[in-house]
Amino acid sequence: MPPWHGGGPGFKSPTVHQIKTMLKIVIASQNPVKINATIDAFQKMFPDEQIEKECVSVVSGVNKQPKSDSETFRGGLNRANNACKHLPNADFWVGIEGGIKEKSSEMEVFAWVVIKSRTGKIGKGKTGTFFLPAKVSELIRQGKELGEAGDIVFGRKDSKQKNGSVGILTRNVIDRKRYYTEAVILALIPFINENLY
Repeated sequence: MPPWHGGGPGFKSPTVHQIKTMLKIVIASQNPVKINATIDAFQKMFPDEQIEKECVSVVSGVNKQPKSDSETFRGGLNRANNACKHLPNADFWVGIEGGIKEKSSEMEVFAWVVIKSRTGKIGKGKTGTFFLPAKVSELIRQGKELGEAGDIVFGRKDSKQKNGSVGILTRNVIDRKRYYTEAVILALIPFINENLY
């Protein structure tokens, strides 16, 4: 009897845990770092699910460089909601928005992750924060975005598509993907603890 009929040499019938169901997520970004961080986080938090992704560029509804905590959060929420409107057939929609804010004459950097589920539940997570070198901060005050300012000061090109300022400044101990991944995991807390949220 052929092994695919069962009972043949080496045949093992699949267990419940081996049969993965499909989880579809829409990521409101075309940035490879944000995409990879999101996929990594979902795979860690839903190890028994097969992840299918779609990526879409949507408007944030805020300034290109958000300059407060509330504006940055709003940008992430708007991206998740706009991704849902654009591609409504999914289980989750993920918006990631990086921002800065002035703090005691220095400039603090962070990002918000907002995840919306098909039931309408919202998950929120925030990265750690760090402070920019004065030269980068000054360029942002002159109107440049963080990625552009960082490229000028650090002599890089398209660093926000790679390791970003956090990677450059930490010598890649924390690269941009890892920086975002933990925030996506934090935003997923309500969805893996549904009895508590």
